[in-house]
Amino acid sequence: MPELQRFGVSMSEQLLVDFDAHIARKGYANRSEALRDLIRDHLVGAQWAESEEEVVGVITIVYDHHAHRVGDQLIEEQHEHHEQVLCTTHVHLDEHNCVEVIVARGKGAEVQALADRLISLRGVKHGRLVSTTTGEHLE
Repeated sequence: MPELQRFGVSMSEQLLVDFDAHIARKGYANRSEALRDLIRDHLVGAQWAESEEEVVGVITIVYDHHAHRVGDQLIEEQHEHHEQVLCTTHVHLDEHNCVEVIVARGKGAEVQALADRLISLRGVKHGRLVSTTTGEHLE
């Protein structure tokens, strides 16, 4: 484990009160853990902005499987981008609606473009890309 470094942070009293209440609701043991997570999240965001970095994204899509060809189009897009798509989970929510969760890996811009294509398909009711990292450069 790398050597830990200590540093001071200055902020207004109200901001600190609000931060402490927030991290207590989230279940953090202390401020240090919460700050480490905030910094990691910021670094992951920067990694996505640098399109040459390899990233991981989770694309969640809710759609009506009765909508014209939406299921076929989702499959076609995933096959066309098989080098990015690591796995897919398909769940039947009810008689009409399904959720598809797709884990993709590649350059940030490529994963974002794949998510945009899938989310914009006709018949997709809602979609979201959650960006994360391979973890390779994080402590």
